[in-house]
Amino acid sequence: MILTYKIKHNQDFLTELEMARKIAIFALKTKSRSSKDVKDIGLKSSISNQILKKYSSNKKLKKINSVKLTVPGQSIKFENYKIKISCLKMEIDFEKDIEKINQIEIDKEFAYISCTVKEEEKIECEGWLGIDRNTTGHCAVIADNKNNKVMFLGKAAQHLHKKYGKIRKKLQKRKKLKKLKAIKRRESNIQKNINHKISKKIVNYAKNNKCGIKLEKLKGIRQTTKQAKSFKCSMNSWAYFQLEQFIEYKAQLAGVSVVYVDPAYTSQTCHKCRRLGNRNGKVFKCPHCGYTSHADVNASWNISYSEKLWVEPNPEHRAKSGSCQRQVYSPRLMQEGVCIKGNTDIPQGAMATQMQPTLEPLWL
Repeated sequence: MILTYKIKHNQDFLTELEMARKIAIFALKTKSRSSKDVKDIGLKSSISNQILKKYSSNKKLKKINSVKLTVPGQSIKFENYKIKISCLKMEIDFEKDIEKINQIEIDKEFAYISCTVKEEEKIECEGWLGIDRNTTGHCAVIADNKNNKVMFLGKAAQHLHKKYGKIRKKLQKRKKLKKLKAIKRRESNIQKNINHKISKKIVNYAKNNKCGIKLEKLKGIRQTTKQAKSFKCSMNSWAYFQLEQFIEYKAQLAGVSVVYVDPAYTSQTCHKCRRLGNRNGKVFKCPHCGYTSHADVNASWNISYSEKLWVEPNPEHRAKSGSCQRQVYSPRLMQEGVCIKGNTDIPQGAMATQMQPTLEPLWL
C-alpha cells in the first residue's frame, strides 16, 4: 500500500524552487523531456527530469504558479530511520517501518514522502461493526454484533459546523473574503482531525475484537436526498466520504475487512422483527413488535447484521435497460456459486466493493 507522509523540513529551497518553475514553464511550451535542454538553468538532472516528464505530458495545464521539487526514489537513501537526499544536501528523520520510498516532493515548508508500507494479514472476522454515519448528532454510531455493544463517536462535529456557520454568515455580510477562506480552512482542518480520531478508534477496536467493518454506500447522497433549507448546510458540510477513506486505508494497514451495504431503509427497518417501522427525528418505533430505540442505533444494528454485499452496477446494462436493478450477493450464496437479482428499493439490498489506498498526506 502507498501512503504519503507530510513533514516540515525547515530548509531554504527558494532558489531551487524558482529553477523548478522555469523548467516547468519550458516543458509546457516546448514539450521537451531531455534534461540537456535545461542544463543552463542549474537544477540537478535527477530532479529536472521528473519535472519535465510531469509538465510536458500535461495537455490541459495552461498556467504555472508554483512547482514542487520532485526527487525520484533512485536519488534517495533510507538507512537507520534517516532519509538522505544528496542532490539537495538534505537529511530528514523518518521513524517509520516501510518497504521503500517511491519519491519525495518538496515545497517551501513541507516534504511529501510517498512510500510503500507493509500491510498486515487479513483477520478472520468473528463479528461485524455496523457503522451509521450521520450529519446531525454523532458522526458515527457503531453497533458490535459480536459483543452486543453500541458506541457513539464524533459529537463535536455538529457544534463545530454550527459555530463556524454563524461566523461565515457575519463575514459574508461584511464581504471579508480573505478571512472567510481562512475560517473555511480552519473548519475543514478541525473536521479532518475529528475524522482521523474516529477512524483510528473504529479500526483499533475492530482489530482488537477480530471484527470486520460494514459501512453504507452513500455515493451521490447529496443529489438523491430531498433537502429542506434548514438541512442543506448540514448536508453540504458532511464529510462522510473523508471518514470513509480514513477508515478504509487504516483498516487495510491493520488487516481489517471493510464491506459496504445498501443504505435503503436501514434507519426505518426494525432490526428485531425486520419490518418497516416509524422514524421521527432520532426516535424509532416499531408498530409490529413494540421495539423502541434511537434511530441511528437501530440503523447501525441493521448494517451490522446485513449479509448482502454491495457491487457496483454495470453502466452499460443500466443504459440499455433503463432499470436501477443491481446484482446482490450474500456470503453464503457466493460460497455456493449462486447469484440472485435484487432491487435497490428492497430494505435488505446490499453489495460490496474493494478498498482503494488513499493518497491523503499523513502528519508526523
